[in-house]
Amino acid sequence: MRVTVRYFAVVRELLGRERDEHELPEGTTVGELLERLIADQPILDRLRRSMLVMVNRRYARPDQRLSEGDEVALIPPVSGGSERFRVGPDPLDPAAVERLVAHPGAGTIVTFVGTVREQARGKRVRYLEYEAYAEAAEEAFAQIASEIAGRWPILGVAIHHRTGRLAIGEASVVIAVASAHRAEAFEACRYAIERLKQVAPIWKKEVYEDGEVWIGSEALYQELFARPSAELPPASA
Repeated sequence: MRVTVRYFAVVRELLGRERDEHELPEGTTVGELLERLIADQPILDRLRRSMLVMVNRRYARPDQRLSEGDEVALIPPVSGGSERFRVGPDPLDPAAVERLVAHPGAGTIVTFVGTVREQARGKRVRYLEYEAYAEAAEEAFAQIASEIAGRWPILGVAIHHRTGRLAIGEASVVIAVASAHRAEAFEACRYAIERLKQVAPIWKKEVYEDGEVWIGSEALYQELFARPSAELPPASA
């Protein structure tokens, strides 16, 4: 079977061309094609971890099988990381995140905005602190987008997450999903926030008027910090 591979931005400049035609065995997957491209052009290996793949203008999973006539696009990182997947200390702009998924075929853009609330676990919250392994979290966001593309006919996904100290009412996460129909966009947006909590290396500390706790590790946190220091386990070497 024959497929077209298109290159953009830094990938286009690295390779010196905009597209290639490839003859592939039937049943070739997106991941297998990417490995073949990297083997032919080892310079692409630098971008492997941050580069996404689209098939026929939709994000594709590595195990998605290609078909005759497919158009494959290599989507390179922007400014050292994808604009669509970002973790950092800057305030979040939901409208800007929505613009990242705007598409002429979209009949719906569903946006989820998570904000800091003043009450949690029966206590008054003063503020939150978020810490992240940013590079790994952005890769997790890209993986979530790939999973979504394998489940629903989505036209675009963008996820931005804040780090640092957040006051009551500030946005901690914004997720935007574009699709032709609203049902798929709502389902995909819900999936994205649930998966983010499962796989993204982002940690939240809730700071109360009478204490604080790292959410997700609350039992361990309480076990360690509620005991006198003499009872704490020795630090690892």
